[in-house]
Amino acid sequence: MHKVQERALDMSVIYVADKQADFSEYSFTTTELEYIKKQLEADKKAVDINSFFKWSYIRIIEEEKESYKAFEKMRKQASDLHGTLKTNEHEEILLVDVSGKAQLVQAFLEGLILSQYQFLKYKTDKAGKKSPLKHIHVLSEGIQEDELRELDFLCSGVYHARDLVNEPLSRLNAVQLGEEFQRLAHEAGFTVDVFNKKKIESLRLYGLLAVNRGSVDPPTFSVMEWKPDNPRNERPVVLIGKGIVYDTGGISLKPTSGMLDMKSDMAGGATVAGILYAAARSKLPVHLIGLVPATDNRPDGNAYTPGDVITMHDEKTVEVINTDAEGRMILADALSFAKQYDPELVFDFATLTGSASVAIGPQGIVAMGNTERSVFNRIIESGKDTYERVVELPLWEEYGEMLKSEIADIKNVGGREAGAITAGKFLEHFTDYPWIHFDIAPTAYMDKNDAYRLKGGTGIGIRLIYNFLKNYKL
Repeated sequence: MHKVQERALDMSVIYVADKQADFSEYSFTTTELEYIKKQLEADKKAVDINSFFKWSYIRIIEEEKESYKAFEKMRKQASDLHGTLKTNEHEEILLVDVSGKAQLVQAFLEGLILSQYQFLKYKTDKAGKKSPLKHIHVLSEGIQEDELRELDFLCSGVYHARDLVNEPLSRLNAVQLGEEFQRLAHEAGFTVDVFNKKKIESLRLYGLLAVNRGSVDPPTFSVMEWKPDNPRNERPVVLIGKGIVYDTGGISLKPTSGMLDMKSDMAGGATVAGILYAAARSKLPVHLIGLVPATDNRPDGNAYTPGDVITMHDEKTVEVINTDAEGRMILADALSFAKQYDPELVFDFATLTGSASVAIGPQGIVAMGNTERSVFNRIIESGKDTYERVVELPLWEEYGEMLKSEIADIKNVGGREAGAITAGKFLEHFTDYPWIHFDIAPTAYMDKNDAYRLKGGTGIGIRLIYNFLKNYKL
């Protein structure tokens, strides 16, 4: 994707325009101009013209009182158009900004790029399946080349996260996940250390080790860092991602139907890597540290069991009620580990509970935390801007009562009611800094296409947090 200064007359074109736009200067015939006029008078939002040697696609901006809704309409318009571009086998396309509304045009481009993603790695016959579109040229006075590069880097971060989530366990165990982080770090310019089991034992990350006891593969703990020369923050923002590369439920075994998509249980870790990737490629002036504890959760003979008491990294004791609540066990260690960085702010991302999906469906992200109100308000605004919307749930002290244990400091499950909240309340026990927990279970993995959020891994949270960090102020 790059900016051009003039139109190539033989290239197929997408025109993003207002309803009142004048198309007379764009090489349409008199007949075509009359057709366009009639379609726009009939309030059509999409007009396609086949001129035999090229196609012209006119897409009309739909204004909204709330700008974020207009942005999302543009993304969805682009996603709808993408299927037509594939059918018509365009290898390159020119986008012309007739509107002069750069932000809306960028939203359109974002929807188009995110809709272009495909995961065909294991298809033996890719012919006819792979999208032919290779180049998008942009003609716009209001969009700069560096803005196009930034959008490209951001969408690449989403692509990489989607790839990781879509990989099966047979090709992506905890060790291989660490190797993928190293590959992305080399490509983007951030650093990563992948701790092996011996190092994890020396660090006393016993929650992670407990969950790993049922696996034949060793765990990893990845520490990623992006530290620009002159960051805006004196203390780092720490991003923590759940890295359960596959979740059977352990001894508390899931039914088969509940395991089908469990390769996606490391989506939180993929989100963290995607954020670091986008930030490093775009040279975002914010110091970031990413932590991803990783293992699979299986019911081997030595697996941890309901009734076990685990001493965690910070020496709190946890009574295990359900081994399928494993994500919070490994996140708790990472949250405790994060204290050494004296962080300014900590976010964690996890496909943590089915309760979050029950609460809001596949429409957004459940979040809760203890940060200043201004920080949470900004997160909510970033959620609107990117349409990765955030629903805040409370962390009232009464929910802590549901986690009390008779034999340990805390239980890892609070009961059936308020499951998403008590999971967050459990994590809160291991924090002493400003923190927000994002339960991305509702939207991290889709069972069907939803516009530019395609079936499979979505890379949810990357665009949200990048938007927040880009506007981050102390």
